[in-house]
Amino acid sequence: MTRAPTSLPALPSGRIEERFEDKNPRYTEAEAFAEANRCLYCVDAPCIKACPTEIDIPSFIRKIATGQVKGAARTILTANLLGQSCGQACPVEVLCAGDCVYNAWGREPIAIGRLQRYAVEAVLAKDPGLLRAKPPTGRSVALVGAGPASIAAAGYLALEGHRAVIFERKAIPGGLNTLGIAPYKMKGHEALRELEWVLSLGDIELRAGVSVVEQAAAPGEVSARDLLAEFDAVFLGLGLGDDARLGIPGEDGEGVVGATAFIERLKADPRLELTGVRRAAVVGGGNTALDVAHELALLGVDVAIVYRRSEAEMSGYAHELEGARVAGARLIEDRVPVEVVRDGGRLVALRIAPAEARREAPQGAAPAAEELVPADLVAVAIGQSRATRVALAFEGVALDARGRVVVDPATHRTGNARVYSGGDCVNGGKEVVNAVAEAKVAARAMHEAMMQRAGGAAPGPATQGE
Repeated sequence: MTRAPTSLPALPSGRIEERFEDKNPRYTEAEAFAEANRCLYCVDAPCIKACPTEIDIPSFIRKIATGQVKGAARTILTANLLGQSCGQACPVEVLCAGDCVYNAWGREPIAIGRLQRYAVEAVLAKDPGLLRAKPPTGRSVALVGAGPASIAAAGYLALEGHRAVIFERKAIPGGLNTLGIAPYKMKGHEALRELEWVLSLGDIELRAGVSVVEQAAAPGEVSARDLLAEFDAVFLGLGLGDDARLGIPGEDGEGVVGATAFIERLKADPRLELTGVRRAAVVGGGNTALDVAHELALLGVDVAIVYRRSEAEMSGYAHELEGARVAGARLIEDRVPVEVVRDGGRLVALRIAPAEARREAPQGAAPAAEELVPADLVAVAIGQSRATRVALAFEGVALDARGRVVVDPATHRTGNARVYSGGDCVNGGKEVVNAVAEAKVAARAMHEAMMQRAGGAAPGPATQGE
């Protein structure tokens, strides 16, 4: 049985995020109708195969074209509970729209993301009770972390009639959706509104400000052992950890920020100010680097992206680099940072050197052909640490050589029979849609395992290692 939406704390006003305009604003009804009628409704639709959650894209677009918007939203949300945020933030250029048959004909692909956003937002604003939960089963699951993977898993479990309790150490829930998505794609309050809807799907409780640890010793902490004692299963949606550091002279001090930490403040902290920041250097070649460069450029900052390899070798998407360039950012290829230059403690530049010369220089020798990139701010986007401590608090959970939680791909179960995992802590840092896809697999497996264990017996948590 569905219940009234949970009221989440509102983000404070005055955030820098509020200054950004929507890159792809929601379609009007007429715009959505016109775009939907361009679709060819392919029988063997390549767009479906390119979607990690396998949304029946031609079906939902046809429903929009025939005025069945509610049916379109149901088709989307049944396959992907975070259909709204994925409609706004998914890199459709390399997923569904990237495989649209129109591309082969040199024509503009169908704007699948914008149509998806239109259908979901239009319907949930009027009919939030679109999906309804099954009767209670008496089974329960604890979910660690309130990011996209845990949110989606909790929703799917609740729809099956299970109780889901999400534990989040931060005061603001939502993970990447609320605090990490570029604000020109999606605002934090939009992510929280979507989260409120998921929480309304059934028996879901969110406990913010609670840390899961190996041994609870203080208020606001709960141990892994306690979770396994109280719940039938546990899902680890841990995301990633802190931003990696450069490890160069001058890095410590004001003006050098981790990229994800900076984006989080930009989206949620009204105290953040960029007064005096006229020039910035962003170090890295992934999508996080491109996002923060794009954001700074849109705010009027002169941005240089420093990358250790060539443009062709960047892991960031080509369309994201192009967007950053259009906003005003420039790319400096094949360079590595060697020093953060300060004048009386104030950051003034980033010293860089040719990457190849740096690698081949004898030990102790100064890098060749160094140059200075003037900067008032240096944003470091070279990766994040793994959230290993929490995962290892659960007996039987293992990590691979890269610090990712090891799971069975077919079920997303870890080495502990009652602990499952998904999202960035498993895949190393992919898209929201990948987190949802993995959450679906895990939720289905948890549901089947819990119901098999029930076997007609009275509901209650299984014993450790069962």
